[in-house]
Formats: sequence, C-alpha cells, structure tokens
Amino acid sequence: MEEYTSPVYNLIPVPVEKIQANAYNPNVVAPPEMELLELSIWEDGYTMPCVCYYLPDIDMYELVDGFHRYTVMKTSKRIYEREKGQLPVVVIHKDLSNRMASTIRHNRARGTHNIELMTNIVAELKKSGMTDDWIMKNIGMEKDELLRLKQISGLAELFANKEFSVPK
Repeated sequence: MEEYTSPVYNLIPVPVEKIQANAYNPNVVAPPEMELLELSIWEDGYTMPCVCYYLPDIDMYELVDGFHRYTVMKTSKRIYEREKGQLPVVVIHKDLSNRMASTIRHNRARGTHNIELMTNIVAELKKSGMTDDWIMKNIGMEKDELLRLKQISGLAELFANKEFSVPK
C-alpha cells in the first residue's frame, strides 16, 4: 500500500496572478471580519496556506479553500508588497465534485465561536490589563459586542473605572 502524504507537506509559493477563484464557494465574510483577516495576516503573516487545484490547460491554480486570504493578498498593498505577491498554496488532486465537497468541508469545519469561551477570553484579557480598545482592535469586536460579553461574564472588575450614567 502506498504511503499517503498530506498536501501541506508540499507547500509552494504561487504568484497571486496565477490564482483564480472558483465559481461555487458559498462562503461570505462581512467587512469587519475581512478587516480583521487583513490585520491578522499583517500581524501574524500567512499561517494557513490556500488550497488549490492546478489547471494545466491554462497554467493557473483554482482556489478550493482560502478565497478570503487570497482576496486580502489582492486588495492589501502592504501585504502584497511584503509577501512579494506570493501566496502560500498546497495543491490537491481531485475532480470537480470532490473539490466542491472539499470547499464545503473546509468552510464548515471552521465552526463558530462559543460565547462562553469568548467571554472567558475577554475576562482574561481584561485581567491582564488589556484595554477595551486593544481587545476590540485585536480580536475584531465592536463596542456593543464587547459590552455584552463583559455583561455575560458577571465579573464586576471588568467594569472598573467605567462611568455608566447618561449625560444630561
């Protein structure tokens, strides 16, 4: 039996101009999350490769997963320049129906954030001395979302030094 090697062990840099989106990805990311993704890539670099299928007839790579990371590369001048226009890619070898299934699996496997765990993270960040502005910027929260998580936690110290009266 042939030994299987996961595609991630064959990572290649591909010029973003040689990559195209697929026509079937149903995943949509709201503008605030796209801004957070751009910040994440700026602060942390590309930590996950895009998944592509090579189209030899046109010498292009078609995205299976990573459309939004690809979009950031195409729309963020600072990231494009820093990365020299190269996107980290792994290539899979599957027919179209299996690529479509792979796209959906990748999207759905990311899941959603658990409120209780997010509340714990916010509480820990506050206890560590992080400001509300720092938290909002670095984990992509709006002010009202942060307030709700702080309220859910029930920890009075999260509201220390805050004024809640309505100005007259």
